[in-house]
Amino acid sequence: MTCSRCQGLMVEDQLFDFEGTYGHMWTTSLRCMNCGHVHDPVIAQHRLARQEQVVVVSSREPDYQDDEVHLGAESFLRLAA
Repeated sequence: MTCSRCQGLMVEDQLFDFEGTYGHMWTTSLRCMNCGHVHDPVIAQHRLARQEQVVVVSSREPDYQDDEVHLGAESFLRLAA
């Protein structure tokens, strides 16, 4: 299996579950040897359940005229010689 983040090698790893249903227990998950990403089926299932479709409707160009922009350059005033 390859990592979904970096396409690295995933290996089986034993992890300690501190908040298990039956108290502390060991669980088996997949960990990426390259970036350390842990793939757990329960976590993946929860992520899928939380995904929502986002609909973005752009009706026109954004209007930035009323937005204030502070770049910090206003405090540097130099007098001409």
